Amino acid sequence: VQLQASGGGLVEAGDSLRLSCVASGRNFGNYAMAWFRQAPRKEREFSAAISWGGGSTNYADSVKGRFTIFRDNAKNTVYLQMNILKPEDTAVYYCAADPRGYYYSNYSQPGATRLAYDYWGRGTLVTVSS
Repeated sequence: VQLQASGGGLVEAGDSLRLSCVASGRNFGNYAMAWFRQAPRKEREFSAAISWGGGSTNYADSVKGRFTIFRDNAKNTVYLQMNILKPEDTAVYYCAADPRGYYYSNYSQPGATRLAYDYWGRGTLVTVSS
């Protein structure tokens, strides 16, 4: 599986961006998907996840209410709509695929376990100026 993320850029605080991640292969509909992000000098952290059918989503507290993850299985694509962006959202954003069905293994935070994801895209940079 290859993942190609795009849509990053330089925006001002309060603006919106939509990230896209296109996956190769035929089994995209069987994968839980997620977006993680890594700010300079920080660990990679969970942002949002979506179950294979799209019926369940989960968000980190830092983005809840501002970001929305959704997917189009017919297009092998997962999206991250980011609204009301803040300077602290500045990071490289990575999409990730979980082909083994571990989404619900983290009962309290579905899809948030980094080790559940076998496939990672190269990342797209989002920079939010104040």
